[in-house]
Amino acid sequence: MTRVILVAALLWVGGGTVGCALWPFGAEQATGPAPDLDHGLVVAEDASVVSFFERAQDFYGQLAQRRFNDITTYRDERLRDFFRSEGAFSDYYAGLAQALTEAHFERNLPLSLDVVEFRLEGPGEAEVVTRLVGDDAQPLRPGTTELERVDRWERLQGTWWIIPGKL
Repeated sequence: MTRVILVAALLWVGGGTVGCALWPFGAEQATGPAPDLDHGLVVAEDASVVSFFERAQDFYGQLAQRRFNDITTYRDERLRDFFRSEGAFSDYYAGLAQALTEAHFERNLPLSLDVVEFRLEGPGEAEVVTRLVGDDAQPLRPGTTELERVDRWERLQGTWWIIPGKL
């Protein structure tokens, strides 16, 4: 099982931001040095990989600046569209809300979300490492708190789905 960090592929998908720190997604072209393909980076040209990046962009672009102890976020149909079943969405949502509570996010509200890494694990399998940052809710602890998560995605019947871990 080969892990491929597709930094170069991300440049092909696009650059800029989406309102939260989701570089390399967005409509603007990325600026800065070009990736060095001599160091194991792979340019993704496969349509399924590009569709994964686009679908992940859409999902993670919706997570920042949303409260996860709020019924309106839980009932959001757009978030549910990334899961194969109601049970899968409920498992993911409960796990994320619990992790935000345990990390002491004020009001269960991530202020920003950074995509740290995309990992293609095999045909139709991927992981996304994200870092969520929010205000620290602990008394006498001004500043921020962070949570790093790894989400597993699978491509089934031509669509990429988030596969939550069991609680």
